[in-house]
Amino acid sequence: MTPYSISVIMPSLNEAANLTAAVNNVIESFKTFGVRGEIVIVNDGSSDKTGEIAEGLSREHPFIQVLHHESPQGIGASFWDGVWKSQGETVTMVPGDGENDAHETIRYLPLMEHVDILIPFVYNKNIRSFKRRVLSVVYRGIINLAFGMTLNYMNGTVIYRKAILSGVTFRSKGFFYQTELLIKTIRRGYLFAEVPYALSQRAGGVSKATTLRSLMKVTSNFISILTDVYIRDRGVQKIAPDSITAARWKEIR
Repeated sequence: MTPYSISVIMPSLNEAANLTAAVNNVIESFKTFGVRGEIVIVNDGSSDKTGEIAEGLSREHPFIQVLHHESPQGIGASFWDGVWKSQGETVTMVPGDGENDAHETIRYLPLMEHVDILIPFVYNKNIRSFKRRVLSVVYRGIINLAFGMTLNYMNGTVIYRKAILSGVTFRSKGFFYQTELLIKTIRRGYLFAEVPYALSQRAGGVSKATTLRSLMKVTSNFISILTDVYIRDRGVQKIAPDSITAARWKEIR
């Protein structure tokens, strides 16, 4: 039995201006909804004081642990490193930039009694620039068409039952990791639900998701996942026995 109902993985690259507020937001969410949770801060090779701030927060709160990368590995690599160190029954990613309000994710945790994946979609889209919104529409359309899905959003603070992640191989170390994970788990047959959530305004800095380098990596990862899904992984994929999906299948047999 795991000691926490949820582990919040918090990748942080040069987020000294935002990290404390992001952590406090998660802690407030735990208190508001009566959740026993932990936070795993992954300092992804920051060159500012992100690592020092993270260590200070971990000394202040026993349910916070910190991992350090000597050099930036990517948000996807940070997520997976945090997952394997986590102790929660469920896991989610809340970035250290403060853009995501953890209340908007944690409020839906009780729904995990019925599904293995909770996928949030943004309903206050105007908080983002027009360019970012256009990119999101194009991105979503391409992914849904290529992989036969109908998701409203793919890069939010998704909650996963940790048991379903152990059998998933991943390629993306960058921003495409979330899309890759959704494609591979949903196509495997895991039950999921989509829920609305709101974004918050960043306190400082700029998003790293839409840089040219990030977009080039996303394109490369997209091609690799196409190969995985339609060539390498065409065989029958097993459902984790500890999942809600497996339990539901037993009920109807």
